[in-house]
Amino acid sequence: MFEQKATEWVNSYSDMLYRYALPRVSDSDVAKDLVQETFLAAWRNIKTFKGEISEKNWLFTILKNKIIDHYRKAVNRLTDSFPGMADDDPYFEEGGHWAKETQPKEWGVDYNNPIEAKEFYEVLEKCKSKLKEMQNAVFTMKYMEGMESEEICKELNITPSNYWVLLHRAKVQLRACLEKNWFVK
Repeated sequence: MFEQKATEWVNSYSDMLYRYALPRVSDSDVAKDLVQETFLAAWRNIKTFKGEISEKNWLFTILKNKIIDHYRKAVNRLTDSFPGMADDDPYFEEGGHWAKETQPKEWGVDYNNPIEAKEFYEVLEKCKSKLKEMQNAVFTMKYMEGMESEEICKELNITPSNYWVLLHRAKVQLRACLEKNWFVK
């Protein structure tokens, strides 16, 4: 009975779960592994599933937790400490203002055009994949999962100042990458 249920889950939800995981981890192999871990965890805990939510929502909840665990483990793999803001940040002048040559440009994009939106998200994913793992984790948790800053710090076991440095650097690097590869061609 349990094996049959697990097979139904894989057939019904594997593609949806993968499409959910991929933009959050920016690595196809990691996304596949997380989906497999989700099914395995669900199969192991099927006796505790009470049906208070749909099976689909239950599986997505498990996957969300697996993604957070993935980033939590990434924190533990880091061998160097989190650096402060670099003195030689190429995007800013000494006083913290944008350097003239790197200040944000007007994008002039029609966000309602579905073709442009699809292409934009493809470029965004490529840019996200170039971020350091912790920058990607913080950016994803904040802007894709909608988590609060305090919750992200707690989940990743980082200080608020480290969180803000990681988020700042991720946004600056994503903006530069998007401007280079999408907006200013």
